[in-house]
Amino acid sequence: MIRSLPLFLLLFAATATAQPAQPAQPLTMARVMADPDWIGPPVERAWWSWDGRHAYYSLKRDGSDIRDTYRQAISGGETALIDGAARAGIDGLQPVYDATRTRAAFVRDGDVFVRDLRSGALAQLTRSDESAASPRWGDDGALVWRVGDDRWFRWTARDGVTEAAILKAEDAPGKPPKPDALRDRQLRLFETLRTERERREAQRLQELDWRRTDPTRSPPPVYLGKDVEIAASSLSPDGRWLLVATQAKDADEGREGRMPKFVTESGYVDVEDVRTLVGRDDPLPQTFWLVDMADGEPRKLGLAGLPGIDRDPLADLRRAAGKEPLQGLRAVRIEDAGPDAMQWNGDSRSAALMLHSVDNKDRWLVTVEPTDATVRTRHRLTDAAWINWGFNEFGWMPDNRTLWFLSEQSGWSHLYLSDGGRARALTSGRWESSEPVLAADGRSFLFLCNRARPGDYEVCTVPADGGEVREITDLDGVEGFTESPDGSRLLVRHSESYVPPQLAVVGTDGGGYRALTDTRKDEYRTYEWLQPESVQVPSKHSAGTIWGKYYGPAAPEPGREYPIVLFVHGAGYLQNVSDRYPNYFREQMFHNLLVQNGYIVLDLDFRASEGYGRDWRTTIYRQMGHPELEDYLDGIDWLVEHRQGDRERVGIYGGSYGGFMTFMALFREPGTFKAGAALRPVTDWTQYNHAYTANILNTPELDPEAYRKSSPIDYADGLQDHLLIAHGMIDDNVFFKDSVMLTQRLIELRKDKWEIAPYPLEPHSFKHADSWYDEYRRIFELFERTLKD
Repeated sequence: MIRSLPLFLLLFAATATAQPAQPAQPLTMARVMADPDWIGPPVERAWWSWDGRHAYYSLKRDGSDIRDTYRQAISGGETALIDGAARAGIDGLQPVYDATRTRAAFVRDGDVFVRDLRSGALAQLTRSDESAASPRWGDDGALVWRVGDDRWFRWTARDGVTEAAILKAEDAPGKPPKPDALRDRQLRLFETLRTERERREAQRLQELDWRRTDPTRSPPPVYLGKDVEIAASSLSPDGRWLLVATQAKDADEGREGRMPKFVTESGYVDVEDVRTLVGRDDPLPQTFWLVDMADGEPRKLGLAGLPGIDRDPLADLRRAAGKEPLQGLRAVRIEDAGPDAMQWNGDSRSAALMLHSVDNKDRWLVTVEPTDATVRTRHRLTDAAWINWGFNEFGWMPDNRTLWFLSEQSGWSHLYLSDGGRARALTSGRWESSEPVLAADGRSFLFLCNRARPGDYEVCTVPADGGEVREITDLDGVEGFTESPDGSRLLVRHSESYVPPQLAVVGTDGGGYRALTDTRKDEYRTYEWLQPESVQVPSKHSAGTIWGKYYGPAAPEPGREYPIVLFVHGAGYLQNVSDRYPNYFREQMFHNLLVQNGYIVLDLDFRASEGYGRDWRTTIYRQMGHPELEDYLDGIDWLVEHRQGDRERVGIYGGSYGGFMTFMALFREPGTFKAGAALRPVTDWTQYNHAYTANILNTPELDPEAYRKSSPIDYADGLQDHLLIAHGMIDDNVFFKDSVMLTQRLIELRKDKWEIAPYPLEPHSFKHADSWYDEYRRIFELFERTLKD
């Protein structure tokens, strides 16, 4: 018996023969949405051997989540898999170098190692199930590191490893009890009780003194009180001073959400506790302490001198909501950088902290000198919208006096120096500096830049005392880099539109380029992929240029109008229009398939996207979905005018933020978009998390109008076109509940022409090829039904 082929397969075959095939080989949905092992693994991490002769890198193993480590000679030759006992000799990621750059320290598999760069000798300092982190050298050759946030260790070549600091969120022994009339009466009446207490206290104090003065013993614990929990800590390299961040213990962090899992190994429904909602789990304010390890007494750092700390930037919104503006000092914290947000200089005479207001409208870079425990502001960055999630790196210069840091104060992320006076910019212009590192010579910086155009990333360098910015690489799609131990070369991870990140070596002078890897599989490499065209769409809404990637036939048929598909990337603040291998590599292949089947496709870096400066990022403040939709309407106009697009046949799709935007397009511009596929979409921003949403929309209690204006569920009555909703049911980022709520709303509004596809075993980012296939089969069929004549 001959079975008939499914409709979408027949359509693939028919259109593939009717149109010029691009790529040359006809694509199928099964191939495009297959497990990406067929493409070949990207180089995920790369680092140097101690002598600069080899590169190490990690690759995902086919059919597994295991990452294997490989070694490649810089001079070329065969790649070697490092396995078994050979792994004991591997150098570690992100080594830190001592002041003379003759030793490197690193953490591998949770243990601390020191490599002598003159002889190659490797010393293992720890061997434990407890993971070490944050190794730092002092100018005196001492190395410190932490285990958790409450224990610090120190190593010197003479003394070996010693425990340098122990933190406890407890009341100190011997702390005077709270006033109690009965206790006082007992002690007054009975001399024996008084005497025994005095002897116990004398014994405790003597033991404490012996412990502090005996260099063979670990130091006494530092007690911070039973009402706090330790958020982060940082020990000075000389072991004398300790910075600690604490926050209230058992604070109300909001009611947790509960996510059911229906398809389980046990056969029962499991329930997982997940994040709370925006406005219900405000970040906890933190208190900062300086501890002199000589006496173990914490001293609270005063923050009243921070400029603007006593001003409430949301005062007007509070008044409009019937609330009083904040009084006193705003709450601050070190955000998510942990100990890296508290850095001691090499001589232990000063520490730098990166503080953020809890409302994320201000960021202060401050220093503390332990001799007076006074907080001094080096730089303040303020933004009426929100401080960026990125571009918060900083560090000390070798002089132990000057700080380098990134700031968006000019509207673009650039590199600055501060010696205590006015900050001085080392880079400037309408482009972004990112991922800076101080070069091995201490006289220049290496960083990523996108000077030529927003999506073209290279490694750049600039002298530390100021001067011309120079591009070292000419690769267009640099993902990251690592300097060799001697500072002469760079390991560069770079990619292209259809080439996952690969590894190359190049001299810091720009010469001596050599490719080290090509991990693509033969089948994938032989495809003649349709290269996206980088285009600039003029904005009719005062936004200037909107950069995009266009996919279309190499030779459009004269007089023909093509159905349009618009793709919307996720995250909001993400860049997809670049020369790098895209996060949405499956979607890029799907766009090839769409072109092969008679569509044209436009992918835009709409307003809010990364790579275009502060104002582009924050234009969505209190109005998510509005500027972005304007950009896509301009994209339609451009396609109609310049690429033979058919205005009457426009579809749109995307996941996460792209799903949210698909709703906004269909609900707010009915008739303009004939069909849309909203994948893992946000439907109501009051249901999303605090860290992301409160930056852009404040909180629902404080700014309800921003949430009403920005939430698709409030516009659902506008739906008149075809809609597909697809959502993983164990999505702990955008809860499946979002799509369920919109489903009920559409039912109550008696809307038709919509459908929902749930995926019981998928999180936010799908993991299984079957689900990818099913989801994109549905998207393709939706467009075929609604956008074709």
